[in-house]
Amino acid sequence: MLAGIGLGFRRDLADALINWQGPQPAFVELAPENWMQIGGFWKRKLLSAAEKYPLTAHGLSLSLGSPEPLDREFLKNLKQFFAEVPVQIYTEHLSYAKCGNAHLYDLLPIPFREDAVRHAASRIKEVQDFLGRKIAVENVSYYTPVAPEMEEHEFISAVVEEADCLLLLDVNNVFVNAFNHKYDAKDFIKKLPLDRVAYIHMAGHDQVSEDLIIDTHGAPVIDPVYELFEWTAQLIKPVPVLLERDFNIPEIDELMTELQRLNEIASRHWNLQDAA
Repeated sequence: MLAGIGLGFRRDLADALINWQGPQPAFVELAPENWMQIGGFWKRKLLSAAEKYPLTAHGLSLSLGSPEPLDREFLKNLKQFFAEVPVQIYTEHLSYAKCGNAHLYDLLPIPFREDAVRHAASRIKEVQDFLGRKIAVENVSYYTPVAPEMEEHEFISAVVEEADCLLLLDVNNVFVNAFNHKYDAKDFIKKLPLDRVAYIHMAGHDQVSEDLIIDTHGAPVIDPVYELFEWTAQLIKPVPVLLERDFNIPEIDELMTELQRLNEIASRHWNLQDAA
């Protein structure tokens, strides 16, 4: 069972990760949209990474909350990619990013409603049936709820249960939403289906005013988010934990320092050697 702390496999970090000689990340995560249907130089880099690290994939394009049918051509390409590259876990966002065939280039929240539960769950089941694997869906950050009929934790739990899928718990997103919407982060996490957590994301954010945090993935993880992760780790089984950094990416040594701190926290509560 894959567990431990991993890093994102990005093209500007590819050589550094492939040639890294220090303590190894437990895995690397890629965005499949950035690596599907490529050959040549970058395909060789990807396969070199796959020889050194277990791979996971975190998607950006399924748009599970969109009203239009799933993109079957994209799913075919994704399935072919998984046949060529040994991706152990595939995750996506419980959000939508397309409407009317227009890409919105953002991850927008699905309304917390019963009809949205049924809609998202049916699409997740369709994806799982087509790919022949369970996927994990991520709780996303949002800045205003959209016509809610239930609480956020109720919506997430209902979708995961009805779809019979797994959960990617983004600890930073919980922290951001709890701050912005004034709820207790630990109480929220306790109400989630923790037995279905298969993956965790950790990231940084920016506080732009006294009452607003923006989820950016462009800054170091802050102490309260580390503390929330440590509290959460005591409630769940060992799982892969990704350190996300999407821009303002520092030198790999600095990322490895953050990775080591996460590893120290996880090792206090999980037997990572048995889980790996």
